[in-house]
Amino acid sequence: MNTSHLTRRVVAAAAVVVLPVSLGVLAPQAFAQGMDGPFGPGCASLPQEGAGSVDGMADDPVATAASNNPELSTLVSAVKAAGLVDTLNNAEDITVFAPTNDAFAKIPKADLDKVLADKAALTKILTYHVVGETVDKSDLADGSFKTLQGGTLTTQGSGDAYTVNDTAKIVCGDVPTSNATVHIVDTVLMPK
Repeated sequence: MNTSHLTRRVVAAAAVVVLPVSLGVLAPQAFAQGMDGPFGPGCASLPQEGAGSVDGMADDPVATAASNNPELSTLVSAVKAAGLVDTLNNAEDITVFAPTNDAFAKIPKADLDKVLADKAALTKILTYHVVGETVDKSDLADGSFKTLQGGTLTTQGSGDAYTVNDTAKIVCGDVPTSNATVHIVDTVLMPK
């Protein structure tokens, strides 16, 4: 038996051992990545590429990420009016229940304009949408979370269908940003 033939046999034998081991190590990660990620019917309406896409939002802190998403422009205007951009961008491991433009459109214009002009009331409403911990899909089935405003949000549901406070539907959940998890909701949440 010559040396090159022996070398090929050793390499082949090593590959037979290494390949299943490496697949065994990588397979759970690949499986987990396939199971994680954004969920919900509204995810399809998000931009598919660019800064406002799910992948693009993951690169930026939450207020900046939201500003790149056309579905969240009214929220971004409200966050700017309340002076909360830096607060949200500098926070760590938070969760934001982010109302869509359509959610804000449900509020009569006169009422919305009044709240946007009242920084204290606006801050109270916006901070009610923020939880000071990471809340992902696995926490939503029957959850209760203290908000930065001091109130409590409740969540319930299963599969890809979850509600917040029995009224708001999560239309696209588990959207990652560099410092937060975002659950996009179809209704503005009001503190009690």
